Amino acid sequence: MKILFRLLSAFCLLLSLVSCNEGKPVIAYSPQTLSNPFFTVIADHMREEAEKNGYELLVMDPDMDVKKQSDQIDDFIAKGVRAIVLVPVDRVSIGPAVREANAAGIPVFTVDAKCAAEGTEIEGHVGTDNFQGGELAGEAMIEALGEEGGEVLVLDLKKANSCVLRVDGFKKVINAHNKARTSGKIEIVAELDGNGDRTKGYESASAALQAHEDLAAIFAINDPSALGAYTAVTEANRENRIKIIGFDGMPDGKKAIKKGQIYADPIQHPDKMGQKIVELIRKYENGLGFSRETLLPATLYTQKDALEDPDLK
Repeated sequence: MKILFRLLSAFCLLLSLVSCNEGKPVIAYSPQTLSNPFFTVIADHMREEAEKNGYELLVMDPDMDVKKQSDQIDDFIAKGVRAIVLVPVDRVSIGPAVREANAAGIPVFTVDAKCAAEGTEIEGHVGTDNFQGGELAGEAMIEALGEEGGEVLVLDLKKANSCVLRVDGFKKVINAHNKARTSGKIEIVAELDGNGDRTKGYESASAALQAHEDLAAIFAINDPSALGAYTAVTEANRENRIKIIGFDGMPDGKKAIKKGQIYADPIQHPDKMGQKIVELIRKYENGLGFSRETLLPATLYTQKDALEDPDLK
């Protein structure tokens, strides 16, 4: 009886493997978090493009936990997915898991944020030109503060390469602005972790508001942290004194710009990112050449744009 049971179990396992292999090839996607609508827009357009081309999309949420994301990559390897697409939770610490996928022969692509770990092989990257977007944020900050200049808080996310580039671009423009002036300079008085979410953005902005009574503006590396900062500013009754520049251009961010809560956003195009990354995977599979890095320029979105935006009517 035991032998019969083992034979039956082995037959069922074989049957399940055959059934799996007959299904659509799977593209696996692990963003930083699905609580940020930016990454769900990427997922939606990846799914649409994948289904058009005979793939299935598997999406898993690491919820900003690099250990969870590493475990998800292990799961993708075990499932034998055709390709893995990551928005690295931590650009360096995700390295060992990516190397495991490399060793298993599964191509790894990144979208929005790069992997910066040594010894990893990333077949292709699609993202925003984040440095250029940061420059746009710097130009918007100069316009927002005018001739008086003032003290600025930066809410960053150093774990994400894309966000490091945004801050670098921002600083380049601010530093150039300051060199040409003897008065009305813009001074970055604090750089705090906003973690890319409302809660941490609120907490860090609250701390900065207490430490810097003359704070004039905030640059946040995405909309959720910018919106969290706005909550802190309103609680301190300083919304008429402090300008906020965000980044992304998600619906909530655009609505806040329309209301005057956020001054402006360099906006990204996650719909195009989702479509493009699937296109790269198709080219990889078909042995076609493609650029290892595709950067989409950001565009500045202001209250004027929001008032004319048909999606906000």
